[in-house]
Amino acid sequence: MPKVQIVNMQGAQVGEMELSEQIFGIEPNVHVMHTAVVAQLANARVGTHSTLGRSEVRGGGRKPWRQKGTGRARAGTIRSPLWRGGGIVFGPKPRDYSKKLPKKVKRLALCSALSSKINNNNLIVVEQLNFEKPKTKDMVKLLEALKVNKKALLVMDNNDQNVQYSARNIQGVLTTRADALNIVDLLKHDVVVFSKAAVMKTEEVLKNA
Repeated sequence: MPKVQIVNMQGAQVGEMELSEQIFGIEPNVHVMHTAVVAQLANARVGTHSTLGRSEVRGGGRKPWRQKGTGRARAGTIRSPLWRGGGIVFGPKPRDYSKKLPKKVKRLALCSALSSKINNNNLIVVEQLNFEKPKTKDMVKLLEALKVNKKALLVMDNNDQNVQYSARNIQGVLTTRADALNIVDLLKHDVVVFSKAAVMKTEEVLKNA
């Protein structure tokens, strides 16, 4: 069963925590993580792009010149795709890009990402993650105490606005809730910082997924 040190907000070790083997101790499945990332990015696409074909462009109802005798190439409409202002050939039309993934695949992808963070020593558990008031300087001090100088994802057990507001002006730092974890955020950030309560919440959510 994997274990991780618990530190306080000053970076000092205050204990140790055992993590769930099923969530933080599995062999990361790279293929499943890739599949989940592709699906999440596809689901984020709106798909409202649209272009006008030759039948939809305004104008062009009259033949621009007679078929023969002018010396020019024959033309039936000024809205041909060959003409400036004409219709678009094979242009994009509104479509649905969403991909559906089974719940077990989503869960395996999240567990694989969390396990890879543990394997690479890129997961930190803080005893408590809270501030008396929103202050960017306090968040900078916390990251310095934790020796985090890379892109970091802060995972909370609930919506703590003081933590959110303290982190939102720091480039490369993102906050999220334990029940809103997603594969893209986990892989995009080098270090993941959990509060102790957020770890317990994550295990509860993924065990029931």
